[in-house]
Amino acid sequence: MAMEKVTVAGGGVLGSQIAFQSAYCGLDVTIWLRSEGSIGRTEPKLDRLLTDYLADIDAMEAALTEARETGEAVPAKVWALGIADTDDFDADACRERARHARESLKLELDLAAAVADADLVIESMAEQEEAKVEFFKRLAPLMPEKTIVVTNSSSLLPSKFTKWTGRPEKYLALHFANTIWHNNIAEVMAQDKTSPASFQAVVDFAASIRMQPLPVHKEKAGYLLNSMLIPFLFSGMDLYVNGVSDPESIDTAWVRGTGAPKGPFQILDTVGLVTALNIVEPYCKVPGFLAPYNFKGIRQMLKEKVDAGETGKAAGQGFYRY
Repeated sequence: MAMEKVTVAGGGVLGSQIAFQSAYCGLDVTIWLRSEGSIGRTEPKLDRLLTDYLADIDAMEAALTEARETGEAVPAKVWALGIADTDDFDADACRERARHARESLKLELDLAAAVADADLVIESMAEQEEAKVEFFKRLAPLMPEKTIVVTNSSSLLPSKFTKWTGRPEKYLALHFANTIWHNNIAEVMAQDKTSPASFQAVVDFAASIRMQPLPVHKEKAGYLLNSMLIPFLFSGMDLYVNGVSDPESIDTAWVRGTGAPKGPFQILDTVGLVTALNIVEPYCKVPGFLAPYNFKGIRQMLKEKVDAGETGKAAGQGFYRY
């Protein structure tokens, strides 16, 4: 089935990106938010995304012009495949699509109205199990029969919520990498009751918004990306909270030593420290003598920064100032 009407539940870092990218690709997109305060927090994110897209389009245009003049290849790091391919890139058309995406996005506080005719509902809320359960219980009776629902949870298994969705055969996971117009991958993961038709429909949706679908054939906490990324971030924070070194030095060791574009604390600022705090919470239940990292120390450090409003790049301050 074609996904033309999409509802994104949640206007956080990834929720706003998913909504914007879907609208950029011509879909009818609504963002459901829980409160007027959420609207006030989401609107600036969408404005920043428009600015980011336009800046990237300008950079892509300049890089392609230079490449044509010099005969050299376009630097891969400049190109955002979620925006366009090099062989059919039309900068003015891309700018128009980005502006239209921002103008067309709808924000809705009434959940029933938000999902009334949705082909796809994407849950992109905080990594809090109880909050997600309550959302799915509220959502289940409101969706049309046709609607497929996915969770964008970065660390919780979709099967934790299957029974609350009311449509196990039309429920699965769809996870994106942050800055999705650049890091344009989408992990598609079924749970035991997901139908093959629903799985394929979500794979097709991901491709339709210029993501590279990555099928995950076996349910796995963390999918592919976070199964590798989360232990890496914990390792970096563990070095810091145990007094081994400071964030900048830890990042420099990783970036200079491996050639990676970002170190763990730069990644944490991009992802957002609220998300990081939510992810570490369950690990704090692991007995200390079994814990591979100082989870309680990491939680305390993150909580202090979140309480101080230093929640990452989107807030202008995290481990670094922006």
